[in-house]
Amino acid sequence: IDWDEGPIAGGQNGPYFQSQRGEIYKKYIDKLIEEGKVYKCFCSKEELDEQREKAKKERTAFRYPGTCRKGNSEKEGCQYTLRLKTEDEGETVIKDMVRGDVVFKNDVIDDYIIARSDGSAMYNFVVAIDDALMGITHVIRGEDHLSNTPKQVQIYKALGFEIPRFAHIPLILGPDKSRLSKRHGATSVGEYRDRGILPEAFLNALALLGWSYDDKTEMFSKEELEKFFDISRVHKSGAMFDNTKMEYFNGIYIRKMDENSLTEKCIPHFKEAGLIDENTDRDFIHSVVRLQQEKIRTFRECADISRYFFKDDYDMDEAAQKVWEKNEEQRGSVLDVFKGFISDDKWWEPKVVYNKSEESAGRSMEEQLKEKMDEAGIKPKVYMHTIRAVLTGTTTGPGLFDIIEVMGKEKVLRRIEKYNK
Repeated sequence: IDWDEGPIAGGQNGPYFQSQRGEIYKKYIDKLIEEGKVYKCFCSKEELDEQREKAKKERTAFRYPGTCRKGNSEKEGCQYTLRLKTEDEGETVIKDMVRGDVVFKNDVIDDYIIARSDGSAMYNFVVAIDDALMGITHVIRGEDHLSNTPKQVQIYKALGFEIPRFAHIPLILGPDKSRLSKRHGATSVGEYRDRGILPEAFLNALALLGWSYDDKTEMFSKEELEKFFDISRVHKSGAMFDNTKMEYFNGIYIRKMDENSLTEKCIPHFKEAGLIDENTDRDFIHSVVRLQQEKIRTFRECADISRYFFKDDYDMDEAAQKVWEKNEEQRGSVLDVFKGFISDDKWWEPKVVYNKSEESAGRSMEEQLKEKMDEAGIKPKVYMHTIRAVLTGTTTGPGLFDIIEVMGKEKVLRRIEKYNK
């Protein structure tokens, strides 16, 4: 977010921390006292708790009965809070930009506390003061704040402030359709950044939570969102947050990235995983990233699926182990043929790798290896799967011959020796 005003950017409406705005709040509390729009409440916590318990037993919503408003005599030396004299007749109508007119009966809005016994102002009071003084014209927030809105509107009216427009948007839900929380996984922007989620993908995914442009378009740049966003298309029902969808968007943006930029983004995750250090060849890292670019959805995932390029201490996963066991009769022959084939120096002469405009050396390698395996009576599905399992410990990933080219002769031979015993 590019802030145009606030604690970091500064501006003419500071200070921007409520802890620094105490004198401002006191000024408006004093104004309400002078105009007789608030009153002192001497009711103790015990008295209020007793009234709440009574309401609970009667299965009714607790509403402060206005004990002190009705003339409860001032108690010298006793602590008190300040309560707003709310309107007790008629209705407070919130013209909500998402939900339409939302009507609250004033006789269910109690005289709520605007200042504690120590003089500090309460939430519903300070947010109304802050928004009014800072020139806020639109308040867009979660639907869980809808119940606070009539209380804040009464503050605006009591002080003669212009009432802003409100829009209460649906809450973001987890996969179980309950309110999104830490138990559903990462919930902070920093956590997603650390996982390797691009800002563009994060913004794109968030924009589609509870909003759509035309029910089919999914990819939006920041500029397009600024152009097309219309709050009238915000849904009323809760929006389910989907990490898989977030990573899907991220994968699309990753595939559009410049290879050098992508490599720089992945390097910190390779380091964190213990795969590289400052002495690791950058061209090799670049080749690995380039090979994985079409597959990965996050920068961290690039490190997770690339270990076999950097480390020999890997084990076969379950699927690769099944391949290895299934081909028990021919796997030794596969590795013998492959070792003799790959040891030929002609495959390791300097060449341009991954030149998509020309036939790569990998294509020639693939064709000639097939000839060698055919001569040994070994079918492609046997040797291709067996070699992949030995070199990577997996059954998925980039093209096998691309992997071979990036790994290099020495590393490939070490992998063969590890399993050809």
